[in-house]
Amino acid sequence: MTSGIPAELFRSSAALEPARPFITFYDDATGERVELSFATFENWVSKTANLIQDGLVSEPGQRISLLLPVHWQTLVWYLACWSAGVIAAPGLDPAAADHVITSAESLTRALACPGERVLMSLRPLGGPSVQPVPAGVLDYAVEVPGYGDRFAPLRPVVPDDPALEIDRRIWTGAELVVAANAAGDGLTSTDRILTGADPGTWAGLRTVLLGPLAAGASVVLCRNLDPARIEARTTMERITRTA
Repeated sequence: MTSGIPAELFRSSAALEPARPFITFYDDATGERVELSFATFENWVSKTANLIQDGLVSEPGQRISLLLPVHWQTLVWYLACWSAGVIAAPGLDPAAADHVITSAESLTRALACPGERVLMSLRPLGGPSVQPVPAGVLDYAVEVPGYGDRFAPLRPVVPDDPALEIDRRIWTGAELVVAANAAGDGLTSTDRILTGADPGTWAGLRTVLLGPLAAGASVVLCRNLDPARIEARTTMERITRTA
């Protein structure tokens, strides 16, 4: 599958079989399991892209620091950034970012951001934070439901737009599509990939998101992966590949 921008890779797959599972997420420390179809995941991406554009008033080319762990909502933010034409910047110093998206573990660090700060509770089913949210910080789970289920950028996103800053390199959308097609080489839409890779790293992003996007494959993403559960999970989730 080819496309000019990475968000289109996802939309193309979602249009083919919207009810098919895209992400199945496990947290072996808490016992959480959640499964999101292509259609459900696309809804989260659209709402989040609208939050970026209308709530954060983020303009194309701005950088959004992602201080997030292995989690399905981390992948939502990548695709929402690429849909809105802003740069997803995992691990970027919040003081150098236009906005920051953070988990509770990185909240103190995130307060250095001069722009908007968004807190992700990362609770099951996207529940709101159970801890008090500091002044000047938005609770994602409270904010995002009010945004639209369809997204249209104010300015069309084009392949040459910068889309990702990682390891001090900036990737355009077109370059990410090339990387995605390379990472997805050999994968098909029938593949189910089991992985605990961190999408905040380049290697992890290729494994967890870019390769599967290019092939239309689905991912079983595991946080705090318990090696003792891999064999049973491989059978239960009909895994075809382990990364």
